Amino acid sequence: MDNLRELYQEVILDHNKNKRNYRKIENPDSFAHGVNPLCGDQIDVYLNLRDGVVEDVSFDGQGCAICTSSASMMTVALKGKTEADAHALFESFHHALTDDEVHPEDVPLGKLKVLTGVKEFPVRVKCATLAWHTFDAALKKVQDDISTE
Repeated sequence: MDNLRELYQEVILDHNKNKRNYRKIENPDSFAHGVNPLCGDQIDVYLNLRDGVVEDVSFDGQGCAICTSSASMMTVALKGKTEADAHALFESFHHALTDDEVHPEDVPLGKLKVLTGVKEFPVRVKCATLAWHTFDAALKKVQDDISTE
C-alpha cells in the first residue's frame, strides 16, 4: 500500500507540474465548463471528434493539484478513443472513485488506476472527477455549466 501511495503522490505531482494537453483548442467541436464550488476548481474541456473518435482533447483553467493532474491524465487516456470507449472509460473511472462496492483493482483503468488513491480522501473525489464530468458534458454537447454539487 505504501508503494501505491508513493506512486500516487509522484504521478499527481508530475502531472500537476507538467500538465499534458493544457491549452485551448481553437474552434473545438465541443466545449464544456466545469466548477467545483467547494474548493474553487474551474476546468474548461475542449474536444475535437473525427469519425466518432476523440481526435484531440485539452483543458485549461485552475484547480488544485488533484484536479489538474486528473485532467492531464484524462486527456492522455482519451485521445484516440472512440466516443463509446471514451464514455465507458468515464463510467469506469467514476465508479472506481465513487462506488464503495467497486474495488479499484477490479476496474481496467490502466495508468489511471493510480488516481484511485484519492478514494481514501472522500472530500477530494470531486476534485479528481470534475474534469471527467466536464469531458462527458462536452462529449454530449451539454450547454450548461457542470458542477460537482
